[in-house]
Amino acid sequence: QVQLVESGGGLVQAGGSLRLSCAASKSIFSINAMGWYRQAPGKQRELVAQITRTGTTNYADSVKGRFTISRDNAKKTVYLQMNSLKPEDTAVYYCNPVPSFGSWGQGTQVTISS
Repeated sequence: QVQLVESGGGLVQAGGSLRLSCAASKSIFSINAMGWYRQAPGKQRELVAQITRTGTTNYADSVKGRFTISRDNAKKTVYLQMNSLKPEDTAVYYCNPVPSFGSWGQGTQVTISS
């Protein structure tokens, strides 16, 4: 099973941007869809963006128009560009296949101050 390591989180002010990266331990080419999930305190983990092997993307309504997911199969990496960040985007962000493996990494903390 591929191991996934998320990075790029941090503390930014509302309106700012962050770019998250998800590095895989081996090729993700065979994984049809990769996704970024997030879990805010006291809430369930939710899928916010996904991208298929051919580049088709889909987004949760809450992030549509602000987040962009991309993947570089050669680099075994999935990215999440997050713009116009809001305090409600504060969460731990994880990457995983869609549907998920059921095994999660440590994620990367994103905190947006108002």
